Amino acid sequence: MEENSLTVLEGTVRAVIFQNPENGYTVLRLTVGDETVTCVGTLPGVAAGEGLRLYGAWTSHASYGQQFKAEHAERSLPVGSAAIYDYLASGAIRGIGARTARLIVSEFGAQTLDVIENSPEELVKIKGITQKKAEAMSRSFREQTGLRRLMEFLVDNGVKPVSAARLYRVYGEEAEAELTRNPYILADEYFGLDFFTADAFAVKLGFAPDARERVGAAVAFELRHNEGNGHVFLPADKLTAATAQLIEVSPETVEGVMAAMTDSGELVRERVAGVEAVYLPDMYEAETEVASRLAALASRRADKVPGLDILMQRAQYGCGITFAQKQRMALELAASSHVCVLTGGPGTGKTTTVRGILGLYDEMGLRTLLTAPTGRAAKRLTELTGREAQTVHRLLGAGAPEAGEAMREFQKCAEDQLECDAVILDETSMVDIKLMAALLDAMPAGCRLVMVGDADQLPSVGPGNVFGDVIRSGVVPVIALTDIFRQARESAIVKNAHCINRGEVPSLKNAGGDFFFLRRPDPEGVTRTVTELISSRLPKNMGIDPRDIQVLSPSRKYAGGTRELNEAIQRELNPPSPDKKEKTVGGVTFRVGDRVMQTRNNYDILWVKGDSAQKTDDDTAPTKAETGTGIFNGDVGYIEDMDEGTGAARIRFDDRLVTCPFEEMTELELAYAVTVHKAQGSEYRAVILALPKCPPGLISRSVLYTAVTRARELLIVTGGAEIFAAMVANDKRQRRYSGLRARLAGEVT
Repeated sequence: MEENSLTVLEGTVRAVIFQNPENGYTVLRLTVGDETVTCVGTLPGVAAGEGLRLYGAWTSHASYGQQFKAEHAERSLPVGSAAIYDYLASGAIRGIGARTARLIVSEFGAQTLDVIENSPEELVKIKGITQKKAEAMSRSFREQTGLRRLMEFLVDNGVKPVSAARLYRVYGEEAEAELTRNPYILADEYFGLDFFTADAFAVKLGFAPDARERVGAAVAFELRHNEGNGHVFLPADKLTAATAQLIEVSPETVEGVMAAMTDSGELVRERVAGVEAVYLPDMYEAETEVASRLAALASRRADKVPGLDILMQRAQYGCGITFAQKQRMALELAASSHVCVLTGGPGTGKTTTVRGILGLYDEMGLRTLLTAPTGRAAKRLTELTGREAQTVHRLLGAGAPEAGEAMREFQKCAEDQLECDAVILDETSMVDIKLMAALLDAMPAGCRLVMVGDADQLPSVGPGNVFGDVIRSGVVPVIALTDIFRQARESAIVKNAHCINRGEVPSLKNAGGDFFFLRRPDPEGVTRTVTELISSRLPKNMGIDPRDIQVLSPSRKYAGGTRELNEAIQRELNPPSPDKKEKTVGGVTFRVGDRVMQTRNNYDILWVKGDSAQKTDDDTAPTKAETGTGIFNGDVGYIEDMDEGTGAARIRFDDRLVTCPFEEMTELELAYAVTVHKAQGSEYRAVILALPKCPPGLISRSVLYTAVTRARELLIVTGGAEIFAAMVANDKRQRRYSGLRARLAGEVT
């Protein structure tokens, strides 16, 4: 039978084969009449014995045969003693196994479930069940029925039930009531739905176009959306106009709601550098915390270090070089300050200086932690210093929030601080305001901070312009390395990067070396050339493995952007094959062997480090695998396997292996080609930079400079020479609404 173009399948759950407790993705066997079929879909908490009416479609898989993929379901509790026994014996209710299930059903028969839910005290009649156990069983059952009702409520109002498990985790039995009171809670990032889905849901529930909840959610949406554009706050007039246009209400209505939200603490308004700034509370708290902590660190002078010259000589000996004047100045500043900035372009000796500061801190007896914002940057810092470096997220212990907490948390914070005397933070230009606030919060009193980076690179993908604001404030002492060392001067990549930074167009004649320009006047030619280079020319002629080559483009969506390039490269490097598993999610086809990138922080996903079956050195017993949670925006991995039976892909991110449910692959994108913004903090053996025609906002010197400085051994630029020249000429940077510089400089009223 058909209903709304979906096939309807009705039966009783015979067995649950697999269930992801995080998102509810389930594989089960359903008895339909005299037949048992395999069904897959988002069905959190479903258990054997339940009755299901599934709405979906039949699919066929090469390995698993015919399956029914459910879009949504209507669920009913089991009826009759046999079905109730199957349900309880399946372990659906914590504390009840097969033996206990048999005893309970024998005692209460068809009334069993009513007794468990409403009269748990009756369960103490069963031998071995105490009052405490009975209450726990009843609580577990109510959770299951509450989750079922919540799913049905969402589906009845046109919302896919993928968020049900998280909603129930946060709100428990009150989830439906909370949604009815304010459906816009669905737009919270944790629940994975957007404002427009929540808005449609609210309309179904009868909310008026100018309802306070709707206007308030739209204001919050505009602020959150613009965090993605780098803004920490928005000017009040711009926020009012954007919100009024978004939901088609009057500016006066928006202003009234914003005033009420300010009074209630849902917004913070403050005059920053002459602008009436409107913040969400968490962004305001992050910015003010960073400003306060940095100002306090900058105002402190470290105790004079006895025998500093001797300690610096030892550090210099450890690096095996003689420090240049500015490098010595950087070491002296690191010794005498609680916070300082080290900046400089490629070839100016930043890495050597960092090694020198690290060695000096060792000589001073300071415990130093090394950190960077991305996995690639942390790995590179480890290789260059010989000391372990971690990403900021891992250093702070980022992971899944505790039950009942919707927002992310870091284990390391003011209550459980890092055990160190100094932190060296590399690639600081990539660090957004919230991550910097979290790092400063976790640093113990008296801890030093050295911020290292290239001030001419693009700012962070996230909100704020921390590195640039700190430097421009004049409050934190800065050492800028400017001299290019002899070995670096021999690199055309380094020379051309500095030319670009000075606003000079370098020679694009291909005279050999490590920098080449291939003129291609049209996007089609750019895409074709990029594909040929990565798939055949560089591997065959220069022996460079495609895995060591990263394609970059300023744009995602335009012709010659990363979306088009990824599809073209995938066809060449990893084409479809009958024996190669693939899955299309969100319009993108992922295939075993693909290089992929995580596009948002996922604090819930579990990873296993290394191989869980890895043997010890004597090959007598397996080692215990290290596990943890969290894969973060910008992490790059390779798909190792896909399993329709479990509805998940296995992806290796460096040494961490994760099992990613197909539904969560919407957080992934192909990464053969990535935007220049996404490549920040990374260095690659070879870079191919595609420069087709792209939006004016991306034709900028900082984009080009950042792209060029990602290449370590080889850079090939292909596109139009006029685009290249236009990028060099355009030194304008997109304005970010950030108040950090003003706060550090005391320009807030």
